[in-house]
Amino acid sequence: MSKKELHPKEYRDVVFSDETAKFSFLTKSTAKSEETIKWTDGKEYPLVKVQISSASHPFFTGEEKIIDTEGRVDRFKARAERAAAMKAALSNKAKKQAKEADKKAKANEK
Repeated sequence: MSKKELHPKEYRDVVFSDETAKFSFLTKSTAKSEETIKWTDGKEYPLVKVQISSASHPFFTGEEKIIDTEGRVDRFKARAERAAAMKAALSNKAKKQAKEADKKAKANEK
């Protein structure tokens, strides 16, 4: 394979849309898409939806905000809470077993 064959040749106009920021732009790309959209020039172009763009990224907007598109933060917090509850339950169980062992040991001494 020569270097000339490395780069794709199927460049075409594609609309990229950032749904969270309600921002779209038209550019050349090889990105594949089944969806299409009618652009401001009246023509229909392939549509690629993106989760983040320059309109919503904190680096470009200067805002510090969390874009939690898939509930990642909530899932992490729930997992941490379950782990803390499990640790407390195991600790309580170990204390209870230790008390019972002490009672049995004292009963055997008598």
